[in-house]
Amino acid sequence: MIKFLYLILFFLLTSCGSNYEWGWYIISPDKLEGLSNLKFLISGIGITVYISIISIIISMVIGLIIAIPSLAKNKILTYINIGYVEIVRAIPLLVLILWVYYGLPILTGFSFTPFTSGIIALSISESAFQAEIFRAGINSIKKSQWEASSSLGLTFFKKLRFIILPQAIKTILPALGNQFVYVLKMSSLVSVIGIADLTRKANELVVTTYRPLEIYTFLILEYLVLILIVSFFVRKLEKRLKYK
Repeated sequence: MIKFLYLILFFLLTSCGSNYEWGWYIISPDKLEGLSNLKFLISGIGITVYISIISIIISMVIGLIIAIPSLAKNKILTYINIGYVEIVRAIPLLVLILWVYYGLPILTGFSFTPFTSGIIALSISESAFQAEIFRAGINSIKKSQWEASSSLGLTFFKKLRFIILPQAIKTILPALGNQFVYVLKMSSLVSVIGIADLTRKANELVVTTYRPLEIYTFLILEYLVLILIVSFFVRKLEKRLKYK
């Protein structure tokens, strides 16, 4: 798939009317230098995927914790939920990453590695969206399901665990998949604090090769392939849950 997309983009870009002299040799697998550069660029995929997966899992846990109190119909808890969501969503992710990395150690007295800071910032930012997704998914469950679980003598948390959440997950799975794609893309911002993800690798290579157009074009392809793969598996999982 990567070679196919690479060839398509190559022919599209080389066929345009620009006088720019393309230097595809810089990432050509047929040349020793190009192969080395390709390996360097691709080496950032693991970090990008890893930090995205960890962040989305943590954000889902935080989001669920934030969403559940609002179901209690308590005004104070509802206002806290709304306040958290609105405040976090209003903060630009890049600013949050920088604040966590440079500012949080000053307040707490603990220094965080770039990787830890990136996960904290991504998780906090994404948790606000996850909270709204879970809240909407849980509220979409019919009242009769709550009543039926009450008749079984289940506690509130057992109702959520065994009756409500399994049904809600099927409803919100497409939204969760979209948010994972969003986190995957937004993880590129953690490169500003030195994490060796895809974007950081591309930036470093641009500095040494002076071929930004070719390298950033390949970077686009890397993210495109990652997102297409994630979208494919999300759709597949969605179909499996639909027929269960």
